[in-house]
Amino acid sequence: MANIKSAKKRIDVTIRNTERNKAIKSKVKTAVKKVDAAIAANDADAAKVALNNATIEISKATTKGVYHKNTAARKVSRLAKAVNNMN
Repeated sequence: MANIKSAKKRIDVTIRNTERNKAIKSKVKTAVKKVDAAIAANDADAAKVALNNATIEISKATTKGVYHKNTAARKVSRLAKAVNNMN
């Protein structure tokens, strides 16, 4: 355990940020699962709506620094490609 006040504060900040990042990543994963479920059900309209929501969540995560911009672009690209290739 840390003895220095600043080190104790850093531990608290790290825990707080880790929980925040975990919550944001969980939202993204849930949105991606909804897109995958719509694709599996072969429901094009639901897939497009879910893709839009997933794209928004991924963009928010990128803005908050949880994902690198290239990682976000890759995720969005793969989802969009899957939705476009449904037919």
